[in-house]
Amino acid sequence: MPTLSDLVAKHTDLSSADLEWVHSLVSDWQLLADLSFADLILWIPAEEGWIAVAQMRPTTGPTVYHDDVVGSFVGRNERPLIETAWQERRICREGDPDWSTGVPVREETIPVRRALDGPLIGVIQRSTNLSSARTPSRLELTYLQSASDLAQMVAEGRFPFHGDEPMLVRSPRVGDGLLRLDRAGRVTYASPNALSAYRRLGLHADLVGSELGKTTADLCYRDEPINEDLMLVASGKVPKETEVERGGTVVQLRAIPLIISGGRIGALVLVRDVTELRRRERELLTKDATIREIHHRVKNNLQTVAALLRLQSRRLRVPEGRAALDEAVRRVGSIAIVHETLAQMPEELVAFDEIADRVIQMTAEVSVAQVALRRAGTFGILPAAVATPIAMVLTELLQNAVEHGLDGRPGNVQVRVERHQDTLQMVIADEGQGLPPGFDIETNSNLGLQIVRTLVVGELSGRLDIAPREGGGTEVVLSIPVNVPTNDIHRI
Repeated sequence: MPTLSDLVAKHTDLSSADLEWVHSLVSDWQLLADLSFADLILWIPAEEGWIAVAQMRPTTGPTVYHDDVVGSFVGRNERPLIETAWQERRICREGDPDWSTGVPVREETIPVRRALDGPLIGVIQRSTNLSSARTPSRLELTYLQSASDLAQMVAEGRFPFHGDEPMLVRSPRVGDGLLRLDRAGRVTYASPNALSAYRRLGLHADLVGSELGKTTADLCYRDEPINEDLMLVASGKVPKETEVERGGTVVQLRAIPLIISGGRIGALVLVRDVTELRRRERELLTKDATIREIHHRVKNNLQTVAALLRLQSRRLRVPEGRAALDEAVRRVGSIAIVHETLAQMPEELVAFDEIADRVIQMTAEVSVAQVALRRAGTFGILPAAVATPIAMVLTELLQNAVEHGLDGRPGNVQVRVERHQDTLQMVIADEGQGLPPGFDIETNSNLGLQIVRTLVVGELSGRLDIAPREGGGTEVVLSIPVNVPTNDIHRI
């Protein structure tokens, strides 16, 4: 399905400012749909008709449109109410319910603009399923009155609020709890969920008739300075969000001032009890901190092991033994680098380019000859379970290229990396003496190559190929599956 931006760019002549306004409206119009108990469709004028660029269904009532209508066109004369709202620049509620689908549907249209005197951008079609119509309760009447006020704000270009960031997914919704305030900030209606949230904060009196700002401040700031943001939000004066906490209970508030014809007539305050959500977030933060501390301690322990191996290596007089211990130090060091990086990361994801560069630098520093090691391409983000074996594989292959490929002589070694959606391809190429006659990695006794083969094929389920390099030398090609979301690949 095409996106809103795609449809607007292809079929309309809206400016970038108009498109930004439409995005802000669509990001927050679930509120209008829920208060209206109605479906919303945003129509934008296109060549010889109208195109539906966005759609929203209510969570508080039955839907009218079970199928998506985004991307569909209607002619200029097919929807008279849309034309009337556009031509007369007003909300249209005339007409009898439409029975064409077998279900009674009341249609209304709301013009959309960015400013009271500005040009129209489009028209919202509001469709209410009347099949379950009954005598409305006090809650439903409050919802419908609030929806009417909000629709008028949309028609006047006052909602969404200018300069406001789009509300987050976790913002309170209508069903979480609703308070209606008058111009003085007194509560004229409190939904059962909103009242329950305030009861958990410690309120014993009735919420209706009280000044919400003062009541909320008395509950939460008896012995502390009052949070000014809280007072502004709880009194409904500014379109903002805040949280209040008392006795372990956390309640989120979102204020929507109701401004009609230039004057503030009151406000809606959405209320949500987020106690469990915040508790889980704190638990996750504690868990992440514990995991990072474990990685830090593992890194310290590995560095201690590497230091002990170095000390033992210096005491040996047998060259083969010293070489074996030096190789062990490098292997332990490559693992320590990964854990050092994980100790600084909030998640079990690693920006591997930094690790690769440190492994390359470590190999160059211990080389007896002047060797130029270079990396081309990027590894991106790797899971910790993949990063550790790849770090070891890179260490072994670079060391093998320097010691056996170049045979201790000056030369060049290149690491080329290509990152595809679910696959990492890595090539290590040297300009050395090439492979010995009859070389077979399956039977080769080199410990480093056997470690590489075990890690790539056995642990990472990848492919490993070693072949002569065109122009001389050796080329090792690895293809490793990597399961990381695409939008995380270059995030860090």
